[in-house]
Amino acid sequence: MTSALELVACCRPLAARALSDEAAEATAGLFRALSDPARVKILNLLTRRDEPVCACEFEPALGLSQPTVSHHLKKLTEVGLLEREQRGKWAYFSLNARALARLASLVEMKEVVR
Repeated sequence: MTSALELVACCRPLAARALSDEAAEATAGLFRALSDPARVKILNLLTRRDEPVCACEFEPALGLSQPTVSHHLKKLTEVGLLEREQRGKWAYFSLNARALARLASLVEMKEVVR
């Protein structure tokens, strides 16, 4: 009898590096921020615009009140998905390209071969 179990072919360690605890926490934060449909819609609206969008434009587009829109924009900004620019009394929002690239790389799936 051997003291160590032999690895079965289907149970070999994964080739890909695992996320660090810090990276996993940051990733979970991104997904928590995207857990609300209104926030997903905000990102979708911003992907179709070349210029930053005024916060006031989200109210009619989402059918939500100003405080609710502000809450969602704040959550997306806090996790780094949006960039905020103050212009007078209005805030303008745009997508953070680096954060979106990171998000895209997290959800990129390799083709499953059967």
